[in-house]
Amino acid sequence: MGAAVSNWRLARAVSRLGQLGVVSGTALDVIFARRLQDGDPGGHMRRGLDQFPIPEIAERVWGRYYISGGKAERTPYKSLPTHSKDSPLELKELCVVANFVEVFLARAGHDNPVGINYLEKVQLPHLPSIYGAMLAGVGYVLMGAGVPLKVPGVLDRFTNHEPATYLLQVTGAQDDDDRTMVFAPREFVGRDLPPLARPKFIAIIASNTLATTMLKKADGTIDGFVIEGSTAGGHNAPPRGKLQLDEAGEAIYGERDTVDLEKIRALSVPFWLAGGYGSAEKLAEALAAGAAGVQVGTAFAFCAESGLRKDYKQALLAKALFGEARVFTDPAASPTNFPFKVAQLEGTLSEHEIYSARPRICDLGYLREAYRTPTGTIDYRCSAEPVTTYVSKGGKVENTVGRKCLCNALMANIGHPQTRNGKYVENGMVTSGNDLTGITRFLPPGATTYTATDVVAILMSCVDSRARSSQDVSRPVAASTLCSRDLSHR
Repeated sequence: MGAAVSNWRLARAVSRLGQLGVVSGTALDVIFARRLQDGDPGGHMRRGLDQFPIPEIAERVWGRYYISGGKAERTPYKSLPTHSKDSPLELKELCVVANFVEVFLARAGHDNPVGINYLEKVQLPHLPSIYGAMLAGVGYVLMGAGVPLKVPGVLDRFTNHEPATYLLQVTGAQDDDDRTMVFAPREFVGRDLPPLARPKFIAIIASNTLATTMLKKADGTIDGFVIEGSTAGGHNAPPRGKLQLDEAGEAIYGERDTVDLEKIRALSVPFWLAGGYGSAEKLAEALAAGAAGVQVGTAFAFCAESGLRKDYKQALLAKALFGEARVFTDPAASPTNFPFKVAQLEGTLSEHEIYSARPRICDLGYLREAYRTPTGTIDYRCSAEPVTTYVSKGGKVENTVGRKCLCNALMANIGHPQTRNGKYVENGMVTSGNDLTGITRFLPPGATTYTATDVVAILMSCVDSRARSSQDVSRPVAASTLCSRDLSHR
């Protein structure tokens, strides 16, 4: 769902309908800071800050970033420190507060659980982000784009505010290198707080091997899996084996990339299916296959409550109506080396001319790669940064070809584009699953927009009342929402 496309408004709407609304946890610190610099329209961030359990931290964050009435349109947003193995206190405070507020707002006005989704590839903010979400009572933590073996243990430690560690992946690291990130909640909050509820942990996977590995080697309980296919939006797991491209230049997926659901069922862990499952028929198919439900992202990304810019929603809905919508699985766009789904839309970085005109700037740094320098220290590089800079850090020039700055593009997608020199404004780049072509099925007759309620009603139309009462199945999820047969929370 991209950064803040699945925002607190959308997650709240979905959870109030009895499904599991899931907020995106990616880059919430910079998003929160930009909301404050835009003057906190509606006062929602202030409302969340007022509930933060350590008021002095909340006030420091407010004082650093809030601009009454909002910044001038052509004034750039304040630059934040970039994350590192030992991030500054200012950034840790912002991470904790931002994740707390997003989850708090998503939970407001109902008693149903809310989830949060993180990317394993974006490791540096993990610990303070997870702690902030847990302070707000998040019910589920979902994580994909990697092998999140250590997250269950972090959840266990944070329930009693105990210190937690996370091992940073560092290219070229040696056995005796210090790669351990640490977050000590009691030192951070400076007081005793009551124990927290441990959220359930759901790993997002794309292979039977990874499911088995997670169950055998994770340092805590795995409460379920989302099995995500290659038609899902955002980052896709790379095809197994050597990367091959079709005539259009897209990654080719084959039988080796198909998960064996019979083997998944044998693991006796709840699972949800994702990637092209955003219809009543596919939900029925998933339930028949033994799934607890489905994860749906694309349908919700274009509904009224999502954080995606209205002009992007309207333009892509119009393309879908006229049969012109297209999604390209770009093997090179993401600095992570994972294929990335890009909706083709004029005026965004999906257009070659606009991408070519953008200066190569990397100033947010969420997708940077940590690497060991010749002197044994840890530094960071991004294949979307200036080529000479990347190469000077030991990167290979061929890795820079076609790379796009997803961080700045995702901020532009949600209406917070950075302005440079008072002139250049960052363009967005919309990610979507292949199901973009079919999203018009959620439009009510004669309407040009639809809501989360419309999506859930259509998805759940396959589930009759007898099925609801005859079987106890945990909630569904989605890349903003999980949908399943029986919505009682276990």
